[in-house]
This record gives sequence, structure tokens and C-alpha cells, in this order.
Amino acid sequence: MKNTYKKISKNIYIEDYGFYYEDFVIGNVFKHRPGRTITETDNIWQSLISMNQHPLHIDAIYAQKTEFKKPLVSSMLTLSIVSGMTVSTISAKAIANLGWDKVRLINPVFVGDTLYAESKIIFKRESKSRPNQGIVTIATTGRNQKQTVVITFERSILVPFAKGEHE
Repeated sequence: MKNTYKKISKNIYIEDYGFYYEDFVIGNVFKHRPGRTITETDNIWQSLISMNQHPLHIDAIYAQKTEFKKPLVSSMLTLSIVSGMTVSTISAKAIANLGWDKVRLINPVFVGDTLYAESKIIFKRESKSRPNQGIVTIATTGRNQKQTVVITFERSILVPFAKGEHE
């Protein structure tokens, strides 16, 4: 593992996030912190931004008549926050996000829930078309404050090799 700070001159360091291709080891697991507590504003804004007008997300009276008895957090918000929690470790050095696969919404998320993420490196290979770059696939699990799994997905990214190597 690399240090999270790089020395740039005597007694001066700069924060350095993410990994190069070589740093990813299949099977390694990362617990991303801090967690993120979902607010009503988060849910309303996401619903407005994405034009998701389903009343289950934005109408408390409607939601009271459902099996959930209260508004559900938009699944796009859950995916966005859990994905975002992984960036500083997993994709801060990425050249490109190649996509999400196998997104599964396992349990509902409600306003007031705190989300936590955990990622496992599951695949990597050198790029066939881009020298000095590789593709890494990560399986991420999002849990709430009770450790209940709320979302799972796989994500693939294109990352560079460490500077000065593989040239």
C-alpha cells in the first residue's frame, strides 16, 4: 500500500489519493469511511435533479399508504453516494469510469439511514489497446447503520500504471 501523502519538498507533503494499476491486488478489501447519513433534502434534491417524480420518494402522505409507511430514498441517490464513497481509494487516479454492472438494490434506504461502503478487488488486466494502463473491476457493497446490505454492484475503471514503470 502506498502512503496517503507524498513528500514534495523538505517538510512539505501533499495528499495523494487512489491507486495505480500495480497497487490493486485481487482479493483486497477496503472499508470506506466516513459514512454518510441521508437527509430529506438529499432525497428531494436527487428526485428533482433526476426528474424522478415517483410519489414514493417525494410525497410523505402517499408513502404512508405503502408497505414502507414512509418515503423511500431514491435508488439513484443510494448508488451515487455509495459509489462516491469509494472514489478517494478506488478511482482517484482513474483515467475513466468504464461502467457499473450487476447493480442490485437489496433493501430499502430511508431518510436518517447512514450508509457505509466496502469494496473488494475482483479482477484486473492490462489494457490491450492502451499501453501503460489497465482495467480493474471492483465489487462494492453498501450497508446501513445496522449492517444491513442495501446495494451491491460491480464497477470497472481504467487506471494508469505507476509513473516511470512499464515504459
